[in-house]
Amino acid sequence: MIVGTVREIKNHEYRVGLTPESVHELTAHGHDVLVESGAGEGIGAHDVLYERAGGRIVSDAADIFAAAEMIVKVKEPQPDERAMLRPGQILYTYLHLAPDPEQTRDLMASGAVCIAYETVTDGGGGLPLLKPMSQVAGRMSIQAGATALEKAHGGRGVLLGGVPGVLPAKVAVIGGGVVGFNAAQMAAGLGADVTVLDRDPQVLERLGTYFEARAKTRFSNRANLAECVADADLVIGAVLIPGAAAPKLVSAEMLKTMKKGAVLVDVAIDQGGCFETSRPTTHAEPTYVIDGIVHYCVANMPGAVARTSTYALNNVTLPHALRIADLGWREAMRRDPHLLAGLNVWDGKVTYRAVADDLDLPYTPATEALG
Repeated sequence: MIVGTVREIKNHEYRVGLTPESVHELTAHGHDVLVESGAGEGIGAHDVLYERAGGRIVSDAADIFAAAEMIVKVKEPQPDERAMLRPGQILYTYLHLAPDPEQTRDLMASGAVCIAYETVTDGGGGLPLLKPMSQVAGRMSIQAGATALEKAHGGRGVLLGGVPGVLPAKVAVIGGGVVGFNAAQMAAGLGADVTVLDRDPQVLERLGTYFEARAKTRFSNRANLAECVADADLVIGAVLIPGAAAPKLVSAEMLKTMKKGAVLVDVAIDQGGCFETSRPTTHAEPTYVIDGIVHYCVANMPGAVARTSTYALNNVTLPHALRIADLGWREAMRRDPHLLAGLNVWDGKVTYRAVADDLDLPYTPATEALG
Protein backbone atom coordinates (compact mmCIF):
# COMPACT_ATOMS: atom_id res chain seq x y z
CA MET A 1 0.00 0.00 0.00
CA ILE A 2 1.11 3.58 -0.63
CA VAL A 3 0.88 5.39 2.72
CA GLY A 4 1.32 9.14 3.07
CA THR A 5 1.79 11.57 5.92
CA VAL A 6 1.76 15.35 5.53
CA ARG A 7 2.75 18.41 7.50
CA GLU A 8 -0.05 19.43 9.87
CA ILE A 9 -1.41 22.85 8.91
CA LYS A 10 -3.71 23.58 11.86
CA ASN A 11 -2.62 26.62 13.88
CA HIS A 12 0.44 25.79 16.03
CA GLU A 13 0.13 22.06 15.42
CA TYR A 14 3.60 20.51 15.54
CA ARG A 15 2.77 16.81 15.80
CA VAL A 16 3.11 14.47 12.83
CA GLY A 17 1.14 11.38 11.86
CA LEU A 18 4.15 9.07 11.48
CA THR A 19 7.52 9.11 13.23
CA PRO A 20 10.62 7.85 11.39
CA GLU A 21 10.39 4.70 13.48
CA SER A 22 6.81 4.13 12.29
CA VAL A 23 7.89 4.68 8.70
CA HIS A 24 10.59 2.06 9.20
CA GLU A 25 7.97 -0.44 10.40
CA LEU A 26 5.70 0.23 7.44
CA THR A 27 8.49 -0.05 4.89
CA ALA A 28 9.69 -3.26 6.55
CA HIS A 29 6.22 -4.64 5.78
CA GLY A 30 6.75 -3.78 2.12
CA HIS A 31 4.73 -0.57 1.97
CA ASP A 32 5.71 2.63 0.18
CA VAL A 33 5.65 5.63 2.54
CA LEU A 34 5.49 9.21 1.27
CA VAL A 35 6.42 11.99 3.71
CA GLU A 36 5.92 15.67 3.02
CA SER A 37 9.17 17.57 3.37
CA GLY A 38 9.39 19.18 6.80
CA ALA A 39 6.46 17.19 8.22
CA GLY A 40 8.52 16.04 11.21
CA GLU A 41 10.36 19.27 11.95
CA GLY A 42 8.10 20.01 14.92
CA ILE A 43 9.34 16.89 16.73
CA GLY A 44 12.97 17.21 15.62
CA ALA A 45 12.58 14.53 12.94
CA HIS A 46 14.27 15.95 9.87
CA ASP A 47 13.77 14.68 6.34
CA VAL A 48 17.01 12.71 6.40
CA LEU A 49 15.70 10.57 9.28
CA TYR A 50 12.64 9.63 7.25
CA GLU A 51 14.80 8.81 4.25
CA ARG A 52 17.01 6.57 6.38
CA ALA A 53 13.83 4.83 7.57
CA GLY A 54 12.90 4.07 3.97
CA GLY A 55 10.42 6.88 3.36
CA ARG A 56 10.30 9.01 0.23
CA ILE A 57 10.33 12.77 0.75
CA VAL A 58 7.79 14.66 -1.36
CA SER A 59 7.80 18.44 -1.51
CA ASP A 60 4.08 19.05 -2.03
CA ALA A 61 1.21 17.75 0.10
CA ALA A 62 -1.03 17.71 -2.98
CA ASP A 63 1.22 15.10 -4.60
CA ILE A 64 0.91 12.91 -1.50
CA PHE A 65 -2.88 13.20 -1.43
CA ALA A 66 -2.95 12.33 -5.13
CA ALA A 67 -0.74 9.24 -4.81
CA ALA A 68 -1.40 7.76 -1.36
CA GLU A 69 -3.99 5.07 -0.73
CA MET A 70 -3.97 5.90 3.01
CA ILE A 71 -3.32 9.28 4.60
CA VAL A 72 -2.13 9.16 8.23
CA LYS A 73 -2.50 12.44 10.12
CA VAL A 74 -2.97 13.77 13.64
CA LYS A 75 -5.62 16.49 13.47
CA GLU A 76 -8.78 16.62 11.43
CA PRO A 77 -8.19 17.59 7.78
CA GLN A 78 -8.51 21.30 7.15
CA PRO A 79 -10.73 22.56 4.25
CA ASP A 80 -7.89 22.59 1.71
CA GLU A 81 -6.95 19.03 2.69
CA ARG A 82 -10.53 17.78 2.57
CA ALA A 83 -10.78 19.06 -0.99
CA MET A 84 -7.92 16.73 -1.98
CA LEU A 85 -9.48 13.53 -0.64
CA ARG A 86 -10.91 11.10 -3.18
CA PRO A 87 -13.38 8.20 -3.19
CA GLY A 88 -12.02 5.05 -1.58
CA GLN A 89 -8.98 6.79 -0.10
CA ILE A 90 -8.36 5.95 3.56
CA LEU A 91 -8.08 8.81 6.03
CA TYR A 92 -6.75 7.71 9.42
CA THR A 93 -6.63 10.53 11.99
CA TYR A 94 -8.52 12.33 14.76
CA LEU A 95 -11.79 13.67 13.35
CA HIS A 96 -14.10 14.85 16.20
CA LEU A 97 -17.04 15.17 13.82
CA ALA A 98 -19.97 15.65 16.22
CA PRO A 99 -19.46 19.42 16.71
CA ASP A 100 -18.22 19.97 13.12
CA PRO A 101 -20.98 19.68 10.50
CA GLU A 102 -18.88 21.39 7.80
CA GLN A 103 -16.09 18.84 8.07
CA THR A 104 -18.59 16.00 8.15
CA ARG A 105 -20.29 17.19 4.97
CA ASP A 106 -16.94 17.56 3.20
CA LEU A 107 -15.83 14.07 4.20
CA MET A 108 -19.14 12.64 3.04
CA ALA A 109 -18.78 14.44 -0.29
CA SER A 110 -15.22 13.13 -0.74
CA GLY A 111 -16.27 9.47 -0.73
CA ALA A 112 -13.23 8.68 1.43
CA VAL A 113 -12.99 5.97 4.10
CA CYS A 114 -12.62 8.03 7.27
CA ILE A 115 -11.34 6.28 10.40
CA ALA A 116 -11.36 8.33 13.61
CA TYR A 117 -8.75 7.60 16.25
CA GLU A 118 -11.08 8.78 18.98
CA THR A 119 -13.76 6.12 18.44
CA VAL A 120 -11.55 3.02 18.03
CA THR A 121 -12.24 0.82 21.06
CA ASP A 122 -10.56 -2.00 22.99
CA GLY A 123 -11.71 -5.14 24.79
CA GLY A 124 -12.28 -3.27 28.04
CA GLY A 125 -14.54 -0.62 26.54
CA GLY A 126 -11.77 1.98 26.51
CA LEU A 127 -10.59 4.31 23.75
CA PRO A 128 -6.93 3.31 23.35
CA LEU A 129 -6.07 5.72 20.53
CA LEU A 130 -7.54 8.65 22.44
CA LYS A 131 -6.06 7.68 25.80
CA PRO A 132 -2.46 8.93 25.35
CA MET A 133 -3.62 12.34 24.17
CA SER A 134 -6.12 12.45 27.03
CA GLN A 135 -3.25 11.73 29.41
CA VAL A 136 -1.19 14.53 27.87
CA ALA A 137 -4.12 16.98 27.81
CA GLY A 138 -5.10 16.16 31.40
CA ARG A 139 -1.60 16.86 32.64
CA MET A 140 -1.24 19.95 30.47
CA SER A 141 -4.56 21.34 31.68
CA ILE A 142 -3.02 21.96 35.10
CA GLN A 143 0.07 23.61 33.62
CA ALA A 144 -2.14 25.80 31.43
CA GLY A 145 -4.50 26.57 34.29
CA ALA A 146 -1.66 27.44 36.64
CA THR A 147 -0.25 29.88 34.09
CA ALA A 148 -3.65 31.43 33.40
CA LEU A 149 -4.14 31.96 37.14
CA GLU A 150 -1.11 34.25 37.20
CA LYS A 151 -2.10 37.91 37.41
CA ALA A 152 -0.11 38.81 34.31
CA HIS A 153 -2.27 36.40 32.33
CA GLY A 154 -5.58 37.70 33.67
CA GLY A 155 -5.99 35.32 36.59
CA ARG A 156 -6.52 35.80 40.31
CA GLY A 157 -2.83 35.74 41.10
CA VAL A 158 -3.05 32.44 42.97
CA LEU A 159 -0.32 29.80 43.27
CA LEU A 160 -1.81 26.32 42.94
CA GLY A 161 0.05 24.82 45.88
CA GLY A 162 0.09 27.92 48.07
CA VAL A 163 2.99 28.34 50.52
CA PRO A 164 3.28 27.71 54.27
CA GLY A 165 0.71 29.92 55.98
CA VAL A 166 -1.29 30.55 52.76
CA LEU A 167 -4.02 28.22 51.53
CA PRO A 168 -3.57 26.45 48.18
CA ALA A 169 -5.81 27.04 45.19
CA LYS A 170 -9.04 25.09 44.90
CA VAL A 171 -9.24 22.94 41.75
CA ALA A 172 -12.49 21.33 40.56
CA VAL A 173 -12.13 18.59 37.96
CA ILE A 174 -15.37 17.72 36.17
CA GLY A 175 -15.10 14.13 35.00
CA GLY A 176 -13.04 11.32 36.48
CA GLY A 177 -11.94 9.55 33.30
CA VAL A 178 -8.47 9.56 31.78
CA VAL A 179 -8.29 13.35 31.41
CA GLY A 180 -9.74 14.00 34.85
CA PHE A 181 -7.54 11.46 36.59
CA ASN A 182 -4.38 12.89 35.05
CA ALA A 183 -5.45 16.46 35.82
CA ALA A 184 -6.20 15.56 39.44
CA GLN A 185 -2.91 13.70 39.73
CA MET A 186 -0.93 16.75 38.56
CA ALA A 187 -2.93 19.23 40.68
CA ALA A 188 -2.64 17.10 43.82
CA GLY A 189 1.07 16.66 43.16
CA LEU A 190 1.46 20.44 43.16
CA GLY A 191 -0.33 20.67 46.51
CA ALA A 192 -3.65 22.10 45.31
CA ASP A 193 -6.97 21.47 47.08
CA VAL A 194 -8.53 19.11 44.51
CA THR A 195 -12.10 17.89 44.09
CA VAL A 196 -13.09 15.48 41.29
CA LEU A 197 -16.75 15.22 40.26
CA ASP A 198 -18.22 12.25 38.41
CA ARG A 199 -21.57 10.46 38.10
CA ASP A 200 -20.21 6.91 38.16
CA PRO A 201 -19.92 5.47 41.69
CA GLN A 202 -17.26 3.00 40.53
CA VAL A 203 -15.13 5.84 39.15
CA LEU A 204 -15.51 7.78 42.40
CA GLU A 205 -14.55 4.70 44.41
CA ARG A 206 -11.48 4.09 42.25
CA LEU A 207 -10.39 7.72 42.53
CA GLY A 208 -10.96 7.74 46.28
CA THR A 209 -8.86 4.61 46.71
CA TYR A 210 -6.04 6.03 44.60
CA PHE A 211 -5.89 9.56 46.00
CA GLU A 212 -6.92 8.82 49.61
CA ALA A 213 -6.55 12.19 51.39
CA ARG A 214 -4.75 13.94 48.52
CA ALA A 215 -7.98 14.68 46.60
CA LYS A 216 -11.69 14.66 47.38
CA THR A 217 -14.46 13.14 45.29
CA ARG A 218 -18.08 14.28 44.90
CA PHE A 219 -21.03 12.93 43.01
CA SER A 220 -21.75 15.18 40.05
CA ASN A 221 -25.28 16.51 40.39
CA ARG A 222 -26.44 20.05 39.66
CA ALA A 223 -26.15 21.28 43.24
CA ASN A 224 -22.70 19.81 43.91
CA LEU A 225 -21.38 20.99 40.56
CA ALA A 226 -22.65 24.53 41.09
CA GLU A 227 -21.12 24.65 44.58
CA CYS A 228 -17.71 23.38 43.45
CA VAL A 229 -17.57 25.70 40.44
CA ALA A 230 -18.44 28.73 42.56
CA ASP A 231 -15.75 27.83 45.09
CA ALA A 232 -12.97 26.96 42.64
CA ASP A 233 -9.99 28.96 41.50
CA LEU A 234 -9.48 26.56 38.59
CA VAL A 235 -12.08 24.36 36.89
CA ILE A 236 -11.05 21.59 34.49
CA GLY A 237 -13.68 20.35 32.03
CA ALA A 238 -12.85 16.70 31.40
CA VAL A 239 -16.13 15.15 30.27
CA LEU A 240 -16.28 12.76 27.30
CA ILE A 241 -19.12 10.95 25.57
CA PRO A 242 -17.38 8.84 22.87
CA GLY A 243 -17.93 10.34 19.43
CA ALA A 244 -20.69 12.67 20.62
CA ALA A 245 -20.81 16.35 21.47
CA ALA A 246 -19.84 17.10 25.07
CA PRO A 247 -22.68 18.11 27.42
CA LYS A 248 -22.76 21.77 28.50
CA LEU A 249 -22.37 21.31 32.24
CA VAL A 250 -21.25 24.81 33.29
CA SER A 251 -23.76 27.42 32.18
CA ALA A 252 -23.16 31.07 31.44
CA GLU A 253 -25.17 31.91 34.55
CA MET A 254 -22.79 29.89 36.72
CA LEU A 255 -19.91 32.17 35.70
CA LYS A 256 -21.54 34.97 37.69
CA THR A 257 -21.11 32.92 40.87
CA MET A 258 -17.37 32.40 40.34
CA LYS A 259 -14.47 34.39 41.75
CA LYS A 260 -13.19 37.08 39.39
CA GLY A 261 -9.99 35.88 37.78
CA ALA A 262 -10.85 32.20 38.21
CA VAL A 263 -9.92 29.98 35.26
CA LEU A 264 -11.83 27.47 33.16
CA VAL A 265 -9.83 24.96 31.10
CA ASP A 266 -12.06 23.08 28.66
CA VAL A 267 -10.29 19.88 27.60
CA ALA A 268 -13.53 18.73 25.94
CA ILE A 269 -13.37 21.55 23.38
CA ASP A 270 -12.59 19.11 20.53
CA GLN A 271 -16.07 17.70 21.07
CA GLY A 272 -17.70 21.11 21.37
CA GLY A 273 -16.74 21.89 24.96
CA CYS A 274 -18.50 21.27 28.29
CA PHE A 275 -18.82 24.95 29.28
CA GLU A 276 -21.61 26.96 27.66
CA THR A 277 -19.25 29.89 27.11
CA SER A 278 -16.47 27.83 25.49
CA ARG A 279 -15.23 28.46 21.97
CA PRO A 280 -12.10 26.96 20.39
CA THR A 281 -8.86 28.90 20.78
CA THR A 282 -5.32 28.33 19.55
CA HIS A 283 -1.87 28.23 21.10
CA ALA A 284 -1.30 31.65 19.49
CA GLU A 285 -4.22 33.16 21.46
CA PRO A 286 -5.13 30.55 24.08
CA THR A 287 -7.41 32.51 26.42
CA TYR A 288 -10.28 34.98 26.49
CA VAL A 289 -12.30 36.48 29.33
CA ILE A 290 -16.07 36.42 29.89
CA ASP A 291 -17.61 37.93 33.05
CA GLY A 292 -14.14 38.17 34.56
CA ILE A 293 -13.49 34.43 34.12
CA VAL A 294 -10.48 33.36 32.08
CA HIS A 295 -11.27 30.64 29.50
CA TYR A 296 -8.55 28.39 28.10
CA CYS A 297 -10.02 26.35 25.22
CA VAL A 298 -7.14 25.31 22.98
CA ALA A 299 -8.41 22.56 20.70
CA ASN A 300 -5.04 20.85 20.19
CA MET A 301 -3.41 21.15 23.60
CA PRO A 302 -1.03 18.19 23.11
CA GLY A 303 0.43 19.92 20.05
CA ALA A 304 2.40 22.16 22.39
CA VAL A 305 4.43 19.16 23.57
CA ALA A 306 4.66 17.73 20.10
CA ARG A 307 7.50 15.27 20.54
CA THR A 308 6.05 13.59 23.62
CA SER A 309 2.57 13.57 22.06
CA THR A 310 3.64 12.23 18.66
CA TYR A 311 5.56 9.31 20.07
CA ALA A 312 2.79 8.48 22.55
CA LEU A 313 0.24 8.61 19.72
CA ASN A 314 2.28 6.50 17.30
CA ASN A 315 2.69 3.83 19.95
CA VAL A 316 -1.04 3.13 19.72
CA THR A 317 -1.96 4.12 16.15
CA LEU A 318 0.80 2.23 14.32
CA PRO A 319 -0.45 -1.34 14.98
CA HIS A 320 -3.79 -0.52 13.34
CA ALA A 321 -2.07 1.34 10.49
CA LEU A 322 0.04 -1.76 9.80
CA ARG A 323 -3.02 -4.03 9.76
CA ILE A 324 -4.90 -1.68 7.45
CA ALA A 325 -1.93 -1.50 5.10
CA ASP A 326 -1.24 -5.26 5.23
CA LEU A 327 -4.81 -6.50 4.91
CA GLY A 328 -6.77 -3.62 3.42
CA TRP A 329 -9.25 -1.72 5.54
CA ARG A 330 -12.20 -4.04 4.99
CA GLU A 331 -10.37 -7.22 5.99
CA ALA A 332 -8.67 -5.45 8.90
CA MET A 333 -12.10 -4.39 10.18
CA ARG A 334 -13.65 -7.80 9.61
CA ARG A 335 -10.98 -9.27 11.86
CA ASP A 336 -11.11 -6.50 14.47
CA PRO A 337 -14.49 -5.06 15.54
CA HIS A 338 -12.66 -2.52 17.69
CA LEU A 339 -11.10 -1.00 14.56
CA LEU A 340 -14.51 -1.11 12.88
CA ALA A 341 -15.76 1.16 15.67
CA GLY A 342 -13.39 3.79 14.30
CA LEU A 343 -15.17 4.00 10.93
CA ASN A 344 -17.06 7.32 11.00
CA VAL A 345 -17.67 8.09 7.32
CA TRP A 346 -17.66 5.76 4.30
CA ASP A 347 -18.91 6.17 0.72
CA GLY A 348 -20.69 9.39 1.60
CA LYS A 349 -22.46 7.88 4.60
CA VAL A 350 -22.09 8.50 8.35
CA THR A 351 -21.31 5.17 10.00
CA TYR A 352 -21.01 6.26 13.64
CA ARG A 353 -24.36 6.66 15.38
CA ALA A 354 -23.43 9.43 17.85
CA VAL A 355 -22.17 11.62 15.00
CA ALA A 356 -25.29 11.01 12.92
CA ASP A 357 -27.55 11.72 15.90
CA ASP A 358 -25.78 14.93 16.92
CA LEU A 359 -25.74 16.28 13.36
CA ASP A 360 -29.21 15.01 12.45
CA LEU A 361 -27.87 12.96 9.55
CA PRO A 362 -28.90 9.50 8.33
CA TYR A 363 -27.03 6.68 10.04
CA THR A 364 -25.61 3.67 8.22
CA PRO A 365 -24.25 0.80 10.35
CA ALA A 366 -20.50 0.41 9.83
CA THR A 367 -20.97 -3.30 9.13
CA GLU A 368 -22.61 -2.39 5.79
CA ALA A 369 -19.23 -1.09 4.62
CA LEU A 370 -17.71 -4.55 4.93
CA GLY A 371 -19.83 -6.03 2.14
